[in-house]
Amino acid sequence: MQIPVLYSFRRCPYAMRARMAILFSPDKKSVQLREVVLKNKPAHMCKISIKSTVPVLFDLESEHVIDESLEIMLWALNESDLVANMQKEAMKLIELNDHEFKSALDKYKYFDRFPEVDQSYYLTQCLPFLQNLDTRLAQNRYLLSNNITLADLAIFPFIRQFAHVDLTEFSSLKLKHLDAWLTQWLEHDLFKLAMKKYQPWQAESEIEWFTRP
Repeated sequence: MQIPVLYSFRRCPYAMRARMAILFSPDKKSVQLREVVLKNKPAHMCKISIKSTVPVLFDLESEHVIDESLEIMLWALNESDLVANMQKEAMKLIELNDHEFKSALDKYKYFDRFPEVDQSYYLTQCLPFLQNLDTRLAQNRYLLSNNITLADLAIFPFIRQFAHVDLTEFSSLKLKHLDAWLTQWLEHDLFKLAMKKYQPWQAESEIEWFTRP
């Protein structure tokens, strides 16, 4: 059996959630991790994926390609309780994150590329989603219940990205439940494993195995 290849980029939230799902997989899935330099993407990744954006999963046996992070998550979690529990609700919340919130987040983070208004305006566009999450977390330990679901794994990398734009600003928002939830994820052993640094992959590189211990 040949182990699938995962093209990844450490700081990308889409790649981050794909790696987290692999580490949470019930059957301890493993991949060959290939760290990508975005300014010099591997030719093979660009060949197998028209999008040419991380993450990209390549099954060496079937030559099947998955180049959507959420689909990689579903592949990794493989009908586990993380996916089965409240799946419809999870997908709705993830859709809000991936479209409305991510669009506002990009403008907040890269506000100099969108000079029509100042950064504070883009921050206000992010707030409804953040407040929604904070309200949910006031009622449950995780976003949908007291158990981890697909929504938590899929969304927390983007909340991390938002917070790191300006940690002082994030703290000033006083979203204490969201802050505590994010801190819990940042301190999670599997997240620390997911964020291990790898050297950029080259054709002659040794295989880097990525799996849960």
